[in-house]
Amino acid sequence: MLPNHDGARAIYNLNCMYSAQLLDHFQNPRNPGEVAGADAIAEIENPACGDVLRLTLKISSGRIAEIRFKAKGCVPSMACASALTELVAGRTLEETGALRRETLIAAVGGLPQASTHAAQLALDTLSAALRQLKP
Repeated sequence: MLPNHDGARAIYNLNCMYSAQLLDHFQNPRNPGEVAGADAIAEIENPACGDVLRLTLKISSGRIAEIRFKAKGCVPSMACASALTELVAGRTLEETGALRRETLIAAVGGLPQASTHAAQLALDTLSAALRQLKP
């Protein structure tokens, strides 16, 4: 860990491979944990890299009332999971299902090409959760 400009500790980022937004989501994850009494639960493991993402959702009036995540994996996977929860909280199921990979990648300030699997894992897990809600 290296000190950043304000004297606080920052994650090792010598080559500046990760954006400030991505590092912020990793260091200060939004909506971690599990939703009690979830309406949908999905967990997916990326077999190529071993990253695991679990999403739990609570639905109210056709909207995502609460969404939380648990993740094990690389920095981009954890950051994408955090950003995903912010992007979809409060949205309708239709809006949520239309979320694009490019939108998620932009929300974390971009990803190195080798890390785009992190955004795909988040979206695949979200899709699996949404499928549980279909009649």
